[in-house]
Amino acid sequence: MSKKAFPLRINEQVLAALQRWADDDLRSLNAQIEYVLREALVKSGRVKLVQKVVTELEPLDPDAAE
Repeated sequence: MSKKAFPLRINEQVLAALQRWADDDLRSLNAQIEYVLREALVKSGRVKLVQKVVTELEPLDPDAAE
C-alpha cells in the first residue's frame, strides 16, 4: 500500500491530545492520526476493514448487503 504526504492544519490542543494518545499506544503521531481516521471510516460504514492487523481498507460495495 502506497502512502501520500498530506499537509494538515490542526488545533494545537487536538494535536497535543493525539500525541499523548500516540505515546500511550507506542505509535508515532502520524500513525495515530491514520489509525483514528481509519477507525472513523470503518465505524461510519464508508470502508470495511480487510484485516484487523493490516492497515488496508477496501471501499464498500454499494450493492453488497451487510
